[in-house]
Amino acid sequence: MREGYSNSSRNEKDDRTDIEKLAALYIDYITVEKGLSDNTINAYKSDLTRYIKYLCSAGIQDPSDIDLESTLRFTESEMINKGRSSRARALSAIKGFHRFLYMEHVLEKLEVIGLSTPRSTRKIPFVLSQNEIETLLNLPGGDKLGLRDRAFLELAYSTGMRASEICNLKLEELDTEKMLVRITGKGRKERIIPYGNKAAKTLEVYLNHSRPMLSRKTVQVYVFLNYRGSVLSRVSAWKMIKKYAAIAGLPNRVSPHTLRHSFATHLIEGGADLRAVQQLLGHSSISTTQIYTKLDMDYLKEVHRTYHPRG
Repeated sequence: MREGYSNSSRNEKDDRTDIEKLAALYIDYITVEKGLSDNTINAYKSDLTRYIKYLCSAGIQDPSDIDLESTLRFTESEMINKGRSSRARALSAIKGFHRFLYMEHVLEKLEVIGLSTPRSTRKIPFVLSQNEIETLLNLPGGDKLGLRDRAFLELAYSTGMRASEICNLKLEELDTEKMLVRITGKGRKERIIPYGNKAAKTLEVYLNHSRPMLSRKTVQVYVFLNYRGSVLSRVSAWKMIKKYAAIAGLPNRVSPHTLRHSFATHLIEGGADLRAVQQLLGHSSISTTQIYTKLDMDYLKEVHRTYHPRG
């Protein structure tokens, strides 16, 4: 596994199998990266617990031994009496876990991705209003961590970058003169994203005043650092946003991904071209981006119901 995850696993209890440890790390990953609801996270935990229990009963305890045949046996025996939505969710959890294992170089193949998932309705993503975003972004204070947090939040909302993309952003990938960031996203696809004036101003203050205090004279290539001078982790970013959301009185569902959803939704509400939003988000398929047009239509319907005399 990569260094970040192998270091984390050392702190886990010794009585857990390697598969159980990896499943716990995967849940941590999707909690921060995907912005899923607590109910969905808990359901994924339950699905993976049953999946791993089945694998262990079949004599599979080494993660690298997981194969398509064992997964098929699980889906046939354990999910046959489940409803369509439950089957779709469980298979989604298993596929996501396999992608995570592949990303961490535990699995060499991704055969399970070819399994057909029962069709289910795509849920509308949770977003904040522009006023709520304004409140959230104005909360961080003027100390060194507050300046960092403000720059992080502004950049997240201004670019729609994923939490992992911002945390892994390096100084050499930040063009402060042209106000551009160059990032490598999912599938190692590189894209260049512009950011706005407010993000530029907060970044300038952070880079000139806060970051030098955080770096503690150590050589660090990453833009955003924690209080020890190391790279800011996804978990820390998740906790930071949760903290400010709670202070602002925003729903508990707010996560780093909420800023990404809000970025896309507000662009489309303002008249942005769908293809442009797709490119900014780094979506490989425009069908993934089209969910925001549905969200925009819901917004327009609400405006119509609220303000039309016969709404």
